[in-house]
Amino acid sequence: MVRTPLTEDQRDRGKALGQVLRAARGPRSAAEVAAAAGISLDTLRKIERGAIAAPAFFTVAALARVLDLDLAALAHDLRRFEAA
Repeated sequence: MVRTPLTEDQRDRGKALGQVLRAARGPRSAAEVAAAAGISLDTLRKIERGAIAAPAFFTVAALARVLDLDLAALAHDLRRFEAA
């Protein structure tokens, strides 16, 4: 299966998501947050640096829960990166 390449807007949105999650993590270790969310440390690190620009919904939802982020507000904030 060949995946359609991500657009620049999608890559920018992925980087912005990573920055928000990294900031919300604060002083907690990435390992602690990843374990609490039920994802691998490697996955969290890739999301935070934007290497996974479009993570699965349930992954983002789990991270939002652990980081006490409102999922609707997070989605709203990232909408500015959608193509017009």
